[in-house]
Amino acid sequence: MDPIPEDWRTAVVIVAHPDDIEYGAAAAVARWTAQGKDVRYVLATSGEAGIAGLPPERSKPVREEEQRRSAAVVGVSQVEFLGHPDGRLVSGTALRRDLAAAIRRHRPDVVVTAHFGDTWSRGRANSADHRVLGRAALDAVSDAANEWIFPELAELPAWDGVRFVAVAAPDASHAVDVTGYTDVAARSLAEHARYLAALSDTPVDVQAREQVDTVTAPRDGFSAERAVAFEVYWFT
Repeated sequence: MDPIPEDWRTAVVIVAHPDDIEYGAAAAVARWTAQGKDVRYVLATSGEAGIAGLPPERSKPVREEEQRRSAAVVGVSQVEFLGHPDGRLVSGTALRRDLAAAIRRHRPDVVVTAHFGDTWSRGRANSADHRVLGRAALDAVSDAANEWIFPELAELPAWDGVRFVAVAAPDASHAVDVTGYTDVAARSLAEHARYLAALSDTPVDVQAREQVDTVTAPRDGFSAERAVAFEVYWFT
């Protein structure tokens, strides 16, 4: 397993929902911002359908604010919500266009996204939004570089500067050494307090710690006490 290249300056993390970053990649984000890299978040939805008993119109501002606070913990100040409906992301050109526009606005060297395979592991299905979002994000990198696919985005100059997309994934080819960054990652996840409280009676900080410990477990073939794994798709 190879280390993720880190000779880049800017990244955009594109995910479907608030908390998707914190359940996987936040420890790596904390490392990168500590290195002085500019990392920004783009979320397709506001996660407004994610809290049982809390209607979407009330959940939306809660989840957006939790995500902003969570981002700030790991050194991210720019968080953008695209307003697609939570739980009903549609695979197609509308989502690709909005993601391509975001990539053109932020002009990153690297795009990071979440696992979009059909399953997390044998017998554990991935969500519909995750499956749709990850594939759309990959396509949007190429769309952002092509001036002709979405002519309605002409006011945003095409951007072909994305070197690679790193997908936080259970089976992966690359990893990031996040030793020393798991505590801040757990604090970042714990900022989703209202969401986590609705999932379990387990205290929020305990949930966050357990999740971060799971996703940063040592990786076979990668020399690090704690690591986050990614599948890498190259574009240049």
